[in-house]
Amino acid sequence: MPRSIFEIEGARTCAIEFCSFSKTAGFTGTRCGYTVVPQQLEFDGTKMNSLWNRRQCTKFNGVPYIIQKGAQAVFSEEGFKQIMENIAYYKENARIIHEGLEKKGIWHIGGVNSPYIWLKCPDKMTSWEYFDHLLTKANVVGTPGAGFGNMGEGYFRLTAFGDRQKTIEAVKRIISLS
Repeated sequence: MPRSIFEIEGARTCAIEFCSFSKTAGFTGTRCGYTVVPQQLEFDGTKMNSLWNRRQCTKFNGVPYIIQKGAQAVFSEEGFKQIMENIAYYKENARIIHEGLEKKGIWHIGGVNSPYIWLKCPDKMTSWEYFDHLLTKANVVGTPGAGFGNMGEGYFRLTAFGDRQKTIEAVKRIISLS
């Protein structure tokens, strides 16, 4: 499997690669990542690399140094070990959510190699109605699908990025409502 899309023949003339430390290293609030825009990539005679560089230099002052140092640590042997431990922890949370919903017969997707689990809102509730329902009846918070656009309406997103005991408790509360 290629480590970069640019190892795929022809990709340098038609692809832009985005990478973030958000999920891998838990940098969800700090925003550290990179974009590779190949010199060969053009659209209507405009070099996309130059356009991207202009955009970045005009609108972005860069990632703070302390965040860069954290990102650098990701690539150390100890950093990699810790990341793998974190990923295993959250994958287990995802498995717990997935299996709980599965046992209760609640339609969902995700939870297998994915930190997010999407479920269909019951009883034709909108995603915001389901949000209110879970909050008031089960004391559980998630993300209404409507926040992701029209196609998200009627769905609800749960996350595995949380404490294990709280995840177990939340699943018990969700399935007790159904």
